[in-house]
Amino acid sequence: MVTTPGKKKLVIWGATGPALIVADILRLRGEFEIVGYLDNLAPQRKNIEFGGAKVLGGDEELDSLLAAGVRCMIFAFQNNQARLRLGEMVKARGFQLVTAIHPTASVASEVVIGAGTVVRAQSAIGPETRIGENCIIGYGAMVSHSCVLEDGVHLSSGVNLAGGTHIGRGTWIGIGATVIDPCHVGKNSLVGAGAVVTKSIPDEVVAYGVPAKIVRRLDERVA
Repeated sequence: MVTTPGKKKLVIWGATGPALIVADILRLRGEFEIVGYLDNLAPQRKNIEFGGAKVLGGDEELDSLLAAGVRCMIFAFQNNQARLRLGEMVKARGFQLVTAIHPTASVASEVVIGAGTVVRAQSAIGPETRIGENCIIGYGAMVSHSCVLEDGVHLSSGVNLAGGTHIGRGTWIGIGATVIDPCHVGKNSLVGAGAVVTKSIPDEVVAYGVPAKIVRRLDERVA
C-alpha cells in the first residue's frame, strides 16, 4: 500500500457511484489520502481499479487496514440503516468517521455536522442547524435555519427544508421534495420524490404526492 506523507490515510466503504462522489469531495478538500475502497457486496471485485484506487475487499480487510495505520473511514452508499449499523461497528473497532463537505456547499458558521456525514455540491445549510452522523445532503439541497437532522438521514438532490424542520433518524427524503414549516418527519420513513409535506409525517411510513399523503407503513408488503 503506497501512501503519501503528511496526509491521513482513509478508506471509503462503498465502491459504486456514491463512492465516486465522496472520493471527488475528499480529493478537492485535500486533507486525506484515499488508500482504497471496501465492497462487501461484490467480492469478485477485489483488487480491481476503481475511482483512482483499488477495491481492497470487504470487511475482512478491517484488521489489516488498522495494522497499516488506516484510522479514517467514510461510508459511501445509500442504505441508511446499514450506515448507522456499520458506523457503530467500525468505531468500536478503532476507526474514526470523517465528514466530506464539498467546497461549493454553503454551510453557516453555527452549523453542527456529525461524523461520517457527506454534504454534496451546491447545497446550503442555514444557521443553528444540527445534522447528525452518517447523513447525506444531496446536490443542491436547501436546509434552512434551525433544522435538526438526526443520524442517518438522507436528503436527496434538490430537497428543500423550511426553517425549524425536524427529520427523524434514518429517514430518506426523495429528490426534489419539500417540507414546509412547521412540519416534521419521523424516523425511518420515506418521503417520495417531488412530494410536498404540508402535515407532519410519523415514524416508519411511506408518503408521497402533492400534498404528501401516507400510503402505507414501511413494514407492509406491496402487492
